Amino acid sequence: MQNNNVPAIPAQAIYAERRAQVARQLGEGGIAIIPTAPEHPRNRDSDYLYRHDSYFYYLTGFTEPHATLVITADGKSTLFCAPKDLAREIWDGYRLGPDAAVPALGVSEAFAINEQDARMAKMLENRTVVWYPFAIHPGLEGVVAKWLNAVRARTRYGALVPEQQRDLCAILDEMRLIKDAHEVAILRRAGAISARAHVLAMQRSARMLRAGKDVREYHLDAELLQAFREHGSQYPAYGSIVAAGANACVLHYRADAAPVKNGDLVLIDAGCELDGYASDITRTFPANGRFSGPQRALYDLVLASQDAAIARAMPGKRFNDMHDATVAVLAQGMLDLGLLDGNKVGNAQDVIENRNYFQFYMHRTGHWMGMDVHDCGNYVEPSEVGHISERRDPLSGELIINRPSRILRAGMVTTIEPGIYVRPAEGVPEQFHNIGIRIEDDALITETGCELLTRGVPVAADEIEALMRDG
Repeated sequence: MQNNNVPAIPAQAIYAERRAQVARQLGEGGIAIIPTAPEHPRNRDSDYLYRHDSYFYYLTGFTEPHATLVITADGKSTLFCAPKDLAREIWDGYRLGPDAAVPALGVSEAFAINEQDARMAKMLENRTVVWYPFAIHPGLEGVVAKWLNAVRARTRYGALVPEQQRDLCAILDEMRLIKDAHEVAILRRAGAISARAHVLAMQRSARMLRAGKDVREYHLDAELLQAFREHGSQYPAYGSIVAAGANACVLHYRADAAPVKNGDLVLIDAGCELDGYASDITRTFPANGRFSGPQRALYDLVLASQDAAIARAMPGKRFNDMHDATVAVLAQGMLDLGLLDGNKVGNAQDVIENRNYFQFYMHRTGHWMGMDVHDCGNYVEPSEVGHISERRDPLSGELIINRPSRILRAGMVTTIEPGIYVRPAEGVPEQFHNIGIRIEDDALITETGCELLTRGVPVAADEIEALMRDG
C-alpha cells in the first residue's frame, strides 16, 4: 500500500513523451541506459544531502537513489529501482518499489535494482547500438563493458553484441535546451522565490546597520536560505556567494564570516532549486542602502551593459551577441571612467580587439540554465559546426578555433550576467579600488524577445535604494 504522505509523481504524461522522443532517436535496434546519481559519503556514516541525476529525472520524475532507466527503440521503458524493504524504510524513508513504479511513473516495467546485472545482459543481446551518457557517471563504461562481455559469452549460441556505443548526451542535451511549458512554470516560480530572498537579504543588511548591529556575510546567507525553504524550495541551486567589500572581486567567493561594513557594496549570487530546476540571480547593493558616487558610476555602467545584452536576447540572434553587446558598453565605459587610459590602449574598438577590458571583466555574459544551474546544451550552432575560423588570442597568444555560436530560439533559458571587478593596480583610480559588481538575471527566450524570470528583485540603483530605505 502506498504511503499517503508521499506526494504523487507529477506530470506523468510529460515524462512518458520525453522517453518516447528519446526512443525515436535511438535508431533501429538501439538501447539507452540512464542511471541516476549515486549517494556520496560526507564523513564516516553520513552522506551528503542526496540529489538525483538531472538526465534521469528529466525522463522519469523519480527522485530516489539506486535506480536506472532503460529505453529501447521500440518505445519500451524499464526501470530498475530499490526494492521495497520495510525494515530499511523505517531508517531511510519510503521507497516506491518496482510494483508501484509502473503505475506511478508510467514505465513499461520495473524490477529490483539487484536484478539489473542479470537482466541487462539479456536486454543488450542482439541490439545494434547502446547509448548512455559519456563521462557523467564514473565507472559506468566499465559496467556496460561487463554487460557486453556477458553478451559476448553467448555468441556461440547466436547472440549478437552491439557494434556501437554512442553518447546519449547528444540527444538529451538538445531536448533539454528547449524548455516546455511545464518546465517554464517551475522556472518562473523558482525565480520568484529567489528574487524574494534577495529582497529580504538587502533589507536585512540595511536594517541591521541602521540599528548599529554587527553584520556578517553569514547573516545575509541565512536570510537567503530561510526564504528558499520557507517558500517550498528543496535546497539552493548552488553554493551561495555573499561577498562584502573586496571579497566581491573574487568570482567564486563563498559566504563566510567577513564583516559587512557601512559603505561596503555587497554582491550576492544565489538562487534556489525548486522541483529539480534552478534559478540564478546576482545583485550588488550598498550595505547601508545608499551608493557612493564611484559605486554608482560603476553600477550604472554594468546595468547599461546588461540592458544592451537583454536587447539582443531574442530569436534569431546568436548566443555570443549578448556578450559582444556587453563588452562594447563596458569597454567604452572603462575609458570614460578612467579605468583604462585611452592614451595607452586606444579607443573602445582597440580595447575590444586587444581584450584590455579583461583586467576588469574576465567571464562570459551568460550560460544555459534549467535543471542544472550551468545547464547542458551546445553553444555552437549544430548546422554550422563545420564553419571554422581561427584567431590568435591577444593576451595568451593561444590559437583559438571559432565556430558560429548558437542561434537563439524560443524556449531556451540563459543567464545574462555582466560584471566589473576592480582590484588595486597601478594606473587604476583609487576611488574604484576593491569594488566588485555583477548583475544577473534569468532570461527565457520568447517568440518576440525575452522574459526576465528574476525581476522580482529590482536592478535600478534608485529602486534598490528605495527598497532598502523603505524596508
